[in-house]
Amino acid sequence: MSNMENLKEIERVKIFSEKVAKVKSELSKDVVGQAEIIENVIIAIVAGGNVLLEGVPGVGKTRLVRSLGRVLSLPFSRIQFTPDLMPSDVTGTNIVEKDENGKLNTKFRKGPIFANLVLADEINRATPKTQSAMLEVMQEHKVTVANTSYQIAEPFFVLATENPIEQDGTYPLPEAQMDRFMFKLIVNFPSDDELINIVKMTQVTMAETAEAVINGEEILDMRKLAASVPVIDEIVSYAVRIVSNTHPELPASTASTKKYVKYGASPRAAQGLITAAKVRALMQGRYNVSYEDIDALACPVLRHRIKINYTAINEKLGVDDVVSMIVKETKKVTK
Repeated sequence: MSNMENLKEIERVKIFSEKVAKVKSELSKDVVGQAEIIENVIIAIVAGGNVLLEGVPGVGKTRLVRSLGRVLSLPFSRIQFTPDLMPSDVTGTNIVEKDENGKLNTKFRKGPIFANLVLADEINRATPKTQSAMLEVMQEHKVTVANTSYQIAEPFFVLATENPIEQDGTYPLPEAQMDRFMFKLIVNFPSDDELINIVKMTQVTMAETAEAVINGEEILDMRKLAASVPVIDEIVSYAVRIVSNTHPELPASTASTKKYVKYGASPRAAQGLITAAKVRALMQGRYNVSYEDIDALACPVLRHRIKINYTAINEKLGVDDVVSMIVKETKKVTK
């Protein structure tokens, strides 16, 4: 690469990181704390992935998504998932209308899924039948109704919120749907200082005050730049080995995997690790992916894609604990 091309890449990386900094700055007007959650949501949006946020009610999950819609200047829609919600309430349905001549015609009325930024609020309160309506659109960005496919405008992003599965009135999400989320992020209860700031903020106004700083076209340009970030073969192999090491049935998997994991992650996990790592590298001002990028994103990418067994539960280990063990053991073998 020539010096001129190097300078051009450095400038593009600088512009990228500046845009992300502006987005974070605006979001901080509406969302107190949750810096890691905000960073990972931005990574997923730029990378073209979907995010599942888990947390108890009232910790700001919905507010974050509404504020994102304002900051990114994207058409926003919200679907409140309830036990009586039907698939057609999500995707839309064909209706019969009379034209000016009194003739009956069938017309497709689009559902709330037809937006750039979709908030699937409390997604695990709907039945598996309704949740299945999300499978095609989350993966292929299109909706098929009555043998006709309708394309969703880009960029398209689903940010779903769910209550902890232990709460009443929730349904476990199907594994195929879980696999379509690039990240699962855990929204923790705020600290006392953060809670004080939240109370003070909402005493002034309950409305979001963040302003638009980028638009959909800029997001697609940022996605294109991220796709061009080089990744050396050793780091690709490292990411793939981490995912392979989540499978206890494979001979080369780690000791922790064989002891604590019931089933492992899909190939989408490896794809998500590399794609997201490219965006994270750019956000930190680098035009190359490092081992640290892979390590930082391992838990968000894997925590919803692997299932731990009763041995782990009996030893009071969570999914994140097991993922950290697998990453540590993989790194030891790699280096």
